[in-house]
Amino acid sequence: MTGSLSSAGYGPAGADESARASRTHWDGASHSYLEEHGATLGTDDLVWGPEGLTEDEAHLLGAPADLVGQIVVEVGCGAAQGARWAAARGALAVGVDLSAGMLARSRALDAASGSAVPVLQADAGALPLADGCAAVAFSAYGALPFTADAGGVLTEVHRVLRPGGRWTFSVSHPVRWAFPDDPGPQGLVAERSYFDRAPYVERDERGALLYAEHHRTLGDWVRLLRSAGFRLLDLVEPEWEKPDQPTWGGWSALRGAHLPGTAIFVCERSR
Repeated sequence: MTGSLSSAGYGPAGADESARASRTHWDGASHSYLEEHGATLGTDDLVWGPEGLTEDEAHLLGAPADLVGQIVVEVGCGAAQGARWAAARGALAVGVDLSAGMLARSRALDAASGSAVPVLQADAGALPLADGCAAVAFSAYGALPFTADAGGVLTEVHRVLRPGGRWTFSVSHPVRWAFPDDPGPQGLVAERSYFDRAPYVERDERGALLYAEHHRTLGDWVRLLRSAGFRLLDLVEPEWEKPDQPTWGGWSALRGAHLPGTAIFVCERSR
């Protein structure tokens, strides 16, 4: 049982408490999250971020024909919309997520859409999959922002990918951490150092962690990827190009006209 929010700001958050907080947070927020953002995410779409860029537009996983018959893993899958997208294109898709609440939403979408995908409940740092089993792995704002050990997750993804396998993931663009999370004009004025890696944390009245989101600079991500054995093929920074795209938290058309909101790393297993 968790307490109510007592404080929010920037400070330390360890690996174990981040994992516990992430599981509890997404269990509790799974229903309201899809109520708020389900229209953008769809049931069987792969949407890379709040700007609305889809995989059907971007082709960051390679040619759709290359997915047919291949094992494809969505890491931090939430309600597994991306895995469902891959399955519809002939992949042997599976989703992995820490939150039982989010996976329950996946089963509800299975029933509503008539398109079921297998999902596994597990930490992204301990994927229950065989070495070298997958041709492609991807994550759209899943797992990586909420873990203190991003390097451990990357090492696990490397393990389950075959040599030359594609790994593509999106996170909040690191430059956004220098600016307040505000969709209006205030969100255009930097107030923090981009180089301050302290995670954003929320704690209850007892000091227990309720939510943590971790910050790495662009350089940090490149070094983590290289250390884990990946080659960076592309870094995509989607522009806010869809006039009817709805505001999503701190992401908005106003901010999107001035600042990148999402960073998508396109990689392959190099060794």
